[in-house]
Amino acid sequence: MSKVVHQGWLVRFGRRKIGRSFIRLRYFVLESRLLAYYKRQPKDNMLPSKTLVIDGNCRVEDRGLKTHHGHMVYVLCVYNKKDKHHQITMGAYTIQDAMTWKEKIELVIDQQQDSLTAKHRKAFASCDFDMDNVGNMSFSDHESPPEDEEVNQPTLLRRTTIGNGLVSRMVIGPPDSLHDWTKEHDFGLSNQNDASQVYSRKHWRLVRCQNGLRIFEELLEVDYLRRSYTRAMKAVGVVDAKCEAIFGLVMSMDGTRFEWDCSFHYGSLVEEVDGHTAILYHRLQLDWLPMLVWPRDLCYVRYWRRNDDGSYVVLFQSREHPNCGPQPGFVRAHIESGGFKISPLKSRNGRPRTQVQHLMQIDLKGWGINYFPSFQQHCLLQMLNSVAGLREYFAQTDDINAVPRIPVMLNMTTDSVSLKKDHKPQEGDSLTTSLDQARADNRTSVMLDEESDEDDDYQIPEANSDDVSAKAETDAKQTVPEEELEDQIDLSSFSGNLRRDDDDKSRNCWRVPDGKLFKVRSKNFPNDKSKITAGKFLMELVAVDWLKDSKRMDHVARRQGCAAQVASEKGLFCFVVNLQIPGSTHYSMVFYFVTRHLRPGSLLQRFVDGDDDFRNSRFKLIPSVSKGSWIVRQSVGSTPCLLGKAVDSTYIRGAKYLEIDVDIGSSAVANGVLGLVCGVVTTLVVDMAFLVQANTSDELPEQLIGAIRLSHIELSSAVVPDLGNNSSTE
Repeated sequence: MSKVVHQGWLVRFGRRKIGRSFIRLRYFVLESRLLAYYKRQPKDNMLPSKTLVIDGNCRVEDRGLKTHHGHMVYVLCVYNKKDKHHQITMGAYTIQDAMTWKEKIELVIDQQQDSLTAKHRKAFASCDFDMDNVGNMSFSDHESPPEDEEVNQPTLLRRTTIGNGLVSRMVIGPPDSLHDWTKEHDFGLSNQNDASQVYSRKHWRLVRCQNGLRIFEELLEVDYLRRSYTRAMKAVGVVDAKCEAIFGLVMSMDGTRFEWDCSFHYGSLVEEVDGHTAILYHRLQLDWLPMLVWPRDLCYVRYWRRNDDGSYVVLFQSREHPNCGPQPGFVRAHIESGGFKISPLKSRNGRPRTQVQHLMQIDLKGWGINYFPSFQQHCLLQMLNSVAGLREYFAQTDDINAVPRIPVMLNMTTDSVSLKKDHKPQEGDSLTTSLDQARADNRTSVMLDEESDEDDDYQIPEANSDDVSAKAETDAKQTVPEEELEDQIDLSSFSGNLRRDDDDKSRNCWRVPDGKLFKVRSKNFPNDKSKITAGKFLMELVAVDWLKDSKRMDHVARRQGCAAQVASEKGLFCFVVNLQIPGSTHYSMVFYFVTRHLRPGSLLQRFVDGDDDFRNSRFKLIPSVSKGSWIVRQSVGSTPCLLGKAVDSTYIRGAKYLEIDVDIGSSAVANGVLGLVCGVVTTLVVDMAFLVQANTSDELPEQLIGAIRLSHIELSSAVVPDLGNNSSTE
């Protein structure tokens, strides 16, 4: 067996025959002359799903960030330039992983090319011929390297600045209309007569130091400025973190952005132009006289690249888009130029350091707003302070060296964004509904199928994907994949007395939160204690019961007509969690999670069929108070808890269900926290996720069984169940 150069879990990125993209979690192995992937970590003489021979004709193509069901992965394509249809397209969730694989594969290609070059030189030196006849000499095609072999320039096409275009773009650098302010020092080489560069040459002066940042203002060498022209401002600060980690946060448009960017309301993806360019919609959270000034939103193009020195550049500029028209109740601001430059610095005391520059030149528009310069400056400073937010975010994070996750973004649908002439704003007319629906769609979408054999040997090159006809694309959007259809569960048959409502403002209800709100153990947890955001749930929450009685309620799953019994009649398996709350009146919050079957040999199957000692050592709860007072947040916390070790838990195994009765009153500490929570329960929004703790490398990464969000629960809404005479115990 050849020496293994690099190996690890990645995703395989490809397209189905009908044109839809898909990704699969696969284990990739790079050897000295071979790249292969497997459905699981290879053992003994396991055969790979697909292989690619690595030689001097191979190339590694950077395809940037690609979106699949809202998930974004960094995609690389390895192919042989003699046969570009024979390729492997692979993706990583982190830029650092992608860069490591790219470097390792290029190293193997270089070694093969050097070996080929040495072989031809040796063959040439061993030839004994008359130099006088050299002009009449010729070599056969198979004895000489191909014309495009590039023996003398083995790395010309492979070693390129990422996003700088020799491979992934037809032009060098960002789109022509996008001003790259990070190259202003090269102004002397630009076209001085270009009207579009009238204000390109910028000189800066320090105007203030604020929150540990230096704030600069643009100085212009002009005699007159129109009133509508806004000066550019930039903030410069140092963040104790790696460039990749900061870049991951800057690119994010999900919930993590609220933790460092105080000017962010929400954002979504309008169109993915290519792996380095995208059109985004962004709403600003500006607090300057909100009762009088309308909120602002943006539609802009975002371009990014990674330079050869390890720095990252992210550029912004406003752009009109047919699917992102003006929104009712918002004023569309205009970004003249903006973005981030993230540059590595020398580490200090073993901690990575990075300089972050954030520039914004924005016209906030609006009638008469130019007569209030304080508004413009206040809003600009609020946006620039995000650099300080980044610094504090990493200063308060223990996992500084953790590799960042490529962010998740939500697609903006045309119907929810476009403003038509005959459209009349109605109550609740907002993007919030469409975004919530997108989140729900993302939760139910099939992203990773470790057991699927479909399309293992079929891939359409990305460059040729545009050849798919419009009809095929339309049919693909209307066609539900077979595996998704089989996994769908009819929710109309299940019911509980606590209603489900996906509206954030609703009370006394439940909903399913996004799994990405919770962090679970990663594949490398035994080595570096790193955690990742949770992905798709193993089971689906179908019903919730809110019960009360004068006695503690045990074994509620045997009630006729409950969700567990309905699931059993349908041949489904139900996982029941019964949280028992003691008091003068006993309450039970019962959650019903359903799946079609338990995968044999999986951690969940071993938990269901295991003994109580194993269950107590593995059943875990991740709590979180999304809305509530500070003292309640601190008391509940968000630290994962092994329920079997913290409180008394009883496990009841039925033919088609497992019920876990969790007696919260059995712990004095839990009882104290519960007493505090019950007094203000109507003001709380609480998230809970349940999972089986993974300890070994074969079990990792962890996966959530399911999660629930309870909103403003009313004690009076609980109902008395019909449990029979012997179904309750003191």
